[in-house]
Amino acid sequence: MTLDFLTIIDAVKMLDEGKITSVELTKHYLDKINKLDRKINALISVTPDLALKEAAKSDDRRAKNNLRSAIDGVPGTLKDVLVTQSVRTTAASKMLNDFIPPYEAHVVSLLKNAGMVVLGKTNLDEYAMGTTTVNSAYFITKNPWDTTRVVGGSSGGSAAAVAADFGVFSLGTDTGGSIRLPASWTNTVGVRPTYGRVSRNGVIAMASSLDQVGLFTRSVVDAALLLSIIAEPDKGDSTSVRKTVPDYQSLLKSDLHGITVGLVKQFMSDGVDENIKKSVLEAVAQLKSLGAEVKEVSIPLSEMSLAVYMILVPSEVSTNLERYDGIRYGYSGANHAKNLKDVYLQSRTHFGDEAKRRIMLGSFALSSGYYDAYYNKAKRVRAMISHQFDQVFQNVDVLVGPVAPSLPFKIGDDLSDPLKLWMADLLAVPVNVAGLCGVSVPCGFSENLPVGLQIMGKAFDDETILAVANAYQKSTNWLDSHPNL
Repeated sequence: MTLDFLTIIDAVKMLDEGKITSVELTKHYLDKINKLDRKINALISVTPDLALKEAAKSDDRRAKNNLRSAIDGVPGTLKDVLVTQSVRTTAASKMLNDFIPPYEAHVVSLLKNAGMVVLGKTNLDEYAMGTTTVNSAYFITKNPWDTTRVVGGSSGGSAAAVAADFGVFSLGTDTGGSIRLPASWTNTVGVRPTYGRVSRNGVIAMASSLDQVGLFTRSVVDAALLLSIIAEPDKGDSTSVRKTVPDYQSLLKSDLHGITVGLVKQFMSDGVDENIKKSVLEAVAQLKSLGAEVKEVSIPLSEMSLAVYMILVPSEVSTNLERYDGIRYGYSGANHAKNLKDVYLQSRTHFGDEAKRRIMLGSFALSSGYYDAYYNKAKRVRAMISHQFDQVFQNVDVLVGPVAPSLPFKIGDDLSDPLKLWMADLLAVPVNVAGLCGVSVPCGFSENLPVGLQIMGKAFDDETILAVANAYQKSTNWLDSHPNL
């Protein structure tokens, strides 16, 4: 009996059949983390005592036939930007190095109420700002498929944890591709639900109009199961939409007859790696063989998405991080300060370079005389982009294209150019700017590195992207490929 690379469905089946207990499964993952995470650096914090305690409770519930949900007793991890009551939450920033939250993020409460066993908190780019997980204040997370390369970001720790088999699933956040990009570079499934579908209550904010909680799994079926749990509306988040949560798992498909797929012309431009385009075109041919009608579509304004993103995100970062002044929140340099100004200066030394860069850019974009020229104009263009996507969705059910234009960078390459790094999100950002949903599903390898197919859908049509992704995944065997650590 092997416990390696289980899906949630596999794990639940073994628990139900009595082949393993939740405590045994939890110990298996804790041992694996203890043995292998020094190669990957996926986790900032591991919580073995809490995990084993919750696993024992789950086993007790199972013995009494009193399970809370289908995932009761299944171990997973959480991005360290989701606050966890009485468990250190850092956002990978020295500014929050000693932060012990007094409450739980809404999605964490939902998963714990469902019986999830939390193994630990995963690494990320500081405050979720980055595309590599190099910007963490603690360490660089390495790609399990090639430890000389980055894993993608900002939810790189979560992607690496699932790819390296440090738990059955993980939660992350996706502000501009932070789930789909690392998912595409690690052969995992990464889902960015529609903005408003999952509560952001208890997520340490980066860019509030774009941040969204999502998930990493090995299979689309697992993703559908998890999304049905975490999509529960939340009165504590004004952007959480009061919509009935579909049973996503029951809506999955095995064929695609009646589905129209749009291949986005702008996503297959000259700037995209030829081998990535080849894998995506082969995936599109597979969708066609499953019964889908495929047509090429053009969304010219999608090319403006990154420029809009580069104005909106720093602007919202500058306002969200304003609170970390050493007085209200975060590290305080007051003990070493001579006056109030010195308090501010001493406290802000605990921000990393990327955080400082975005705070300065955002403060400039929002400053008097420039607000209309930059921030307001970006918002108007954002509305135009969203409208153009809406028009295209009148003729197709989903859109497809690559997630990333390139393979993961080598660690040690010149990663000091922020523009080069932001370009990695070029094809993922339009989903966030337009308020859509998206999923990355494995679609092949190039140079022995994974490639992801991006499937994008209308707002609150998450079930359709999952249905298409599931039909595709079931017709391929990429799920069976794992890194050799």
